[in-house]
Amino acid sequence: MAKDVNVIIDIERPTPKLGFGKPLVLGASATGAAYKTYLDIEGVKADFASSTEEYKAAYALLNQGDDSPAEIAIMCRRTGGTEQTIAEVLTEAFTKDWYFLVSTTTDIEDIGDIADVVEQNDSRQFFTRSDDLVDVGVLRGAGYSRTTVIYHTDITKYPEAAWIGRAGSAPVGSVTWKFKGLTDIVPLDISGTELLAIHTAGANTYVVKAGKNQTSEGKTLSGEYIDIIHSKDYVKFNIEHGVQTLLNHAAKISYDDTGIAQIESVVRTVLQRAYIQGVIAADADGVALYGTTFKGRAEVDPADRAARTYNDGEFWFELAGAIHETTIHGLIRL
Repeated sequence: MAKDVNVIIDIERPTPKLGFGKPLVLGASATGAAYKTYLDIEGVKADFASSTEEYKAAYALLNQGDDSPAEIAIMCRRTGGTEQTIAEVLTEAFTKDWYFLVSTTTDIEDIGDIADVVEQNDSRQFFTRSDDLVDVGVLRGAGYSRTTVIYHTDITKYPEAAWIGRAGSAPVGSVTWKFKGLTDIVPLDISGTELLAIHTAGANTYVVKAGKNQTSEGKTLSGEYIDIIHSKDYVKFNIEHGVQTLLNHAAKISYDDTGIAQIESVVRTVLQRAYIQGVIAADADGVALYGTTFKGRAEVDPADRAARTYNDGEFWFELAGAIHETTIHGLIRL
């Protein structure tokens, strides 16, 4: 998709740091299947029998009660005749409206190919499942920041799809992916040592803590938090979309301080919305921790003005993040 606005966000870590939740199920069949949106499981069943992997993934997505997504999409890679490659089908998929990807395949080579394409595209997230920690370790070695694995001994019920169904549709920034209960997924009965091995391999899993079934972590294979990637993509997309809309609808955005202020205003509006949703933190006085710096016309390189290109806008924000663990010290006084 052509665009005139490009936003680049780097994550600065402190020393000692769309329907934006719409899922896409990527299946495979001899003839393939075009991208299609579904509002409920009955609609899915009209196109995919309950015995198909596409139906099973859709069921897990849509079976999470009030947290379930309002809509999902399904498309299938063509495996018969002139076979589509994973890169080809995903190139087509990236032109459609979705954010979280679930694949029916668990073949390690296919998963690697999907992860490679998603990583290169740099705009969506891919969730997969595995019952083999060796495979997980292989994937982790590639350092994928946009691929998340959930380990389970029973992968037939699509625990990763259930996870997306449970957390993916919440307003971006309002939830962490840890501590989430999943409908129709049985928690693993494992020791702390076994849980550590799963996390060390790069996977998340589903366990019982304090009597509650819950996801054990919320990290991608690279160790980054899922909600951080989600938040980064949300801010990037909305700034690009907002500024592009401003350029499209105005008769002209003048290359002067007034025009520059219009662009800055769009950026600040997106950041304020991100703060309200919980993406951005506040300081001790409740002031949102974000800011913008946009150079005025007089400060801009004359060559940029002549080319009608403005490259001197910057913004920053501090992520709110979430508390996943805590240590509390007590003292008994005699």
